[in-house]
Amino acid sequence: MTRYCIDTSAYSHFKRGHPPVVERLDSAEWVGVPSIVLGELWTGFLLGNRLAENRAELNDFLASPVVDEVVVDGDVAHVYGEIVAALRRAGTPLPTNDIWIAATAARVGAIVLTYDPHFQLIQRVGSEVIPLPA
Repeated sequence: MTRYCIDTSAYSHFKRGHPPVVERLDSAEWVGVPSIVLGELWTGFLLGNRLAENRAELNDFLASPVVDEVVVDGDVAHVYGEIVAALRRAGTPLPTNDIWIAATAARVGAIVLTYDPHFQLIQRVGSEVIPLPA
């Protein structure tokens, strides 16, 4: 079963039609969108000039029967703490929101689908890093 949790970069490239991410998401059996990703998207939408279009596109995406929002709860917070502790011990700090996204993916047993290679430093969760388009 192909289960992905997407980060903001994956959603953004999906909306741009980048074939590698479009193919993966179109064939996925389940796609999780962490609440953290929604927050990052909304920030961009509110600072941009396409609020209505972006809102409609996001609502359509979230309405797909294979897409679910994955909320941050106490279990995710615990996994987040474990990941942060492991990264600090290893001397490899990462962006806080990306650690939350990884914790969310770990909690639901999904792979992080991303364009950001630093997710590979998180041993608690698998990631599939798509190369940036040329």
